[in-house]
Amino acid sequence: MLAWFAFSAAIAAAIVALLVGPGYRFAWWSLGSAMQAMFWSAIVAMGAVAIGLIATIFAFQTKAHGSMRLALLGLVIGLAVALPPLTLYLKAKSLPRIHDISTDTDNPPAFVAVFPLRQGASNSTEYTAENAVAQKSDYPEIAPKVLKSAPDEAFAQAEAAARLMDWEIVAVSPADYRIEATATSLLFGFKDDVVIRVTPHAEGSRIDVRSLSRVGISDLGVNARRIQEFMQRLEAK
Repeated sequence: MLAWFAFSAAIAAAIVALLVGPGYRFAWWSLGSAMQAMFWSAIVAMGAVAIGLIATIFAFQTKAHGSMRLALLGLVIGLAVALPPLTLYLKAKSLPRIHDISTDTDNPPAFVAVFPLRQGASNSTEYTAENAVAQKSDYPEIAPKVLKSAPDEAFAQAEAAARLMDWEIVAVSPADYRIEATATSLLFGFKDDVVIRVTPHAEGSRIDVRSLSRVGISDLGVNARRIQEFMQRLEAK
């Protein structure tokens, strides 16, 4: 009985966890409802793990091998459902509550072409002084890149690197050396906007990148990682 309960609870939690992201992506429910559903699916999954562990011990003692297999399966599924949100929660606690990352914290690249696409976004495009302080403290490695290429060539390199990323290119403006794009997460369909700016530099050209989430208080480090990945691709050009 315990083994079957653990297995059933784990399966129910897994079904909810699998539906949460697509449900939000296709506007079946709000972000708040999706987060609540994910929270409760994790709670139920942890309960399944606890019950599954008890059922496994009991089945082992009574040599009920069928029940033990079912209890172990419920335990494993429960762990698979509970661990990702728990990991994300711990990561969110350790990272700054910001969602706007720029290689230039004094004069961040401005959004132009994607601005109309952000209608309804809960996050502003204003890069605040408080955001800059938090970013410098927690992401000191985020910095502009200087290329020895002339601006025209550097812009072509930046565009080529941007097209290698999993982004939707929104605008390429050679006149003002600006590239804009949107990145969409796989599960929830969260959208983050990216702008790349090329400016002349004494040694050639300077590349600045900004990545901003449309929703959410904390980006869980996604925007910083995105900028780092782009810079690595740019280096390889």
